[in-house]
Amino acid sequence: MRTAIIGGALLLVGIVAIILRIEPIDAASSLWDRVWPILLFVVAITVVTEFVAQAGVFQVVADRLARWGVGRAWTLWLLVCALCVVATVFFSLDTTAVLITPVVVTVVRHTGLRVLPFALTTVWLANTASLLLPVSNLTNLLAQEVSHQSVSQFVSLSWAPALVAIVVPLAIIAIVFRRDLGARFEPPAPSRPDDRILLRVSMIVLIALLPALVSGVAVWIPSCAAALILLVAFVIRRPGVVRVGLVPWSLLAFAGGLFIVVDAAHQVGLGTVLEAATGKGSTFPDLLRLAGVGGASASVANNLPAYLALEPTAAGEPIRIMALLVGVNCGPLITPWASLATLLWHNRLSAMDEHVPWGRFIALGAVVAPLTILGSVAALSLLG
Repeated sequence: MRTAIIGGALLLVGIVAIILRIEPIDAASSLWDRVWPILLFVVAITVVTEFVAQAGVFQVVADRLARWGVGRAWTLWLLVCALCVVATVFFSLDTTAVLITPVVVTVVRHTGLRVLPFALTTVWLANTASLLLPVSNLTNLLAQEVSHQSVSQFVSLSWAPALVAIVVPLAIIAIVFRRDLGARFEPPAPSRPDDRILLRVSMIVLIALLPALVSGVAVWIPSCAAALILLVAFVIRRPGVVRVGLVPWSLLAFAGGLFIVVDAAHQVGLGTVLEAATGKGSTFPDLLRLAGVGGASASVANNLPAYLALEPTAAGEPIRIMALLVGVNCGPLITPWASLATLLWHNRLSAMDEHVPWGRFIALGAVVAPLTILGSVAALSLLG
């Protein structure tokens, strides 16, 4: 609800900017040509993940994780890490925050283990693991579009910092929560899916979609095809699940409003101010400076407006664009509002009556975020 209100306000401000010609019509038209495929992908992949969750795919995965954990918290935690990374990389950080979080909490509760280390693992990886592929984060899709990179070119720069961005937060959790992760548990009894046909159809669609998203085809095409197939399957088998609310209207309003407002801000000189803060060049200090400003901006505001505001300062250079992504994707580990995924994660936890103290969240994030950004930029500088 809060996202919808903010998104509506941003759209209103953007419309006023267009009416007053602060944002020229030509600029708004060019902006629309750039972002509509990205917004369409966001809608389609959200619908896909909602249908897949309703079919019970994630619950089946959770049952398997508990069984494969063989009664050891360390093993279960590593399996949860793998699930979060795969979900984030291929289906975006918001998918992990919205759908994987309740799965993880449910599994951990059934085992009797402490929820906090698993919950933090989920939200940290939702943000930091979103660096690897263009589809992993809306900021990545914007970056790929502006730098005109193929998926393979993007990954050639992102793999090293992404690996560091995954390892550093997990190392911190392994150290801080080593006692909790040293516990043992009794594996819970597996649950049964309500509709095996829907489950099988969803799993087939999911398996086919994963390689399609990294095939080089515009990501909105396979994601829309997958959403359409699942829509037909659910209309036939479980029509009650199909509803207008499956479309992430609040996220669309939030993202669309941000695009217009930030672009209008650049029309009145925002870029000049930010360029002075981020500097130029591609040496390690230059890249670290850019990533640091990106991370700080994301923590103060939010990662999406931070990226949009700072994108022109990267001058379209792939390595500077990647450094900026390191900052805005790995920086949102400190404040609760730094990414939409973190807010969604917190809402899911609250709905399940699980509460993570914000004081501890911020304190741990203040350690993890700078270390992650420093290590990732170092990896980018050396291996990018």
